[in-house]
Amino acid sequence: MPSINNPSGALPARFRRQRILIVGCGDVGLRAAAVLRGRAQLIALTSSPERVPALRAAGLRPLVADLDVPQALRRLAGIATRVLHLAPPPSAGSGAWWRDPRTTALVRVLRLRSLPAALVYGSTSGVYGDCGGARIDETRGVRPTNPRAHRRVDAESAVRWLGRAGVAVRILRIPGIYAPDRTGGTPRERLRKGTPVLRSDDDVYTNHIHADDLARICVAALWRGGTQRVFHASDDTELKMGDYVDFAADLYGMPRPQRLARSEAQAALPQSLLSFMGESRRLDNTRMKRELRVRLRHPTVVSGLRSDS
Repeated sequence: MPSINNPSGALPARFRRQRILIVGCGDVGLRAAAVLRGRAQLIALTSSPERVPALRAAGLRPLVADLDVPQALRRLAGIATRVLHLAPPPSAGSGAWWRDPRTTALVRVLRLRSLPAALVYGSTSGVYGDCGGARIDETRGVRPTNPRAHRRVDAESAVRWLGRAGVAVRILRIPGIYAPDRTGGTPRERLRKGTPVLRSDDDVYTNHIHADDLARICVAALWRGGTQRVFHASDDTELKMGDYVDFAADLYGMPRPQRLARSEAQAALPQSLLSFMGESRRLDNTRMKRELRVRLRHPTVVSGLRSDS
């Protein structure tokens, strides 16, 4: 594969003939498309007809179909030589609460005709559950503790099934994504709201990746890495959540948030936020660097936020 760290380099004709299907072409998908533009034929699956002009303007060929309507996906069979799957599972549904029917439907369709050479699936580091702040690598067993993480584990199992058919499947376990031009991509809004954080003794380690680096990791995984391989798509940051927010506050010239004991936070904060405060882990990204050969442009949130401020 050509250098991901030098995306402007010329490609041999065999790479330009690649047809890459991006499923879930949101913010990260569009960033990956920008890396790939001019280097391959790009196809974007969208369920929103109103997004067609924007996708075309970004250099993609849009296909309108809904992952929640399996019979509408048959046109995807044999259409791509490589697939980047970034679509999230449904938040809820009529089926089993722990299943991701979208990924299952996609995998079944991709098996109908010529198989893609590779499929990259964007999962979440939340599949590990709470690790007590331990530094973990990809050999750590999954232990999902909420429906969202359970559905991601189900999706991982579905794409592994495609891997057993001969597709080079790579699973990216992705932590918190940030970027200044991404909705909710920095702690600014949280700081404006004055949302408290946990005191240091109760606080949790969080993991991060800049959206541009994540896009480059996605592109690298389309060509590099072994089959049925899991990678931590994470930067080198080792910060607790409160320290991260404090750093951002100092950088933006905003007041630092109030620190609460966990018992106080449980009474003061919404459950959606508390769920993120109940899991602590530090992701080891050695395999990603070694096998995908990606050099992070923003190796920590400190350098990433400073470069964007």
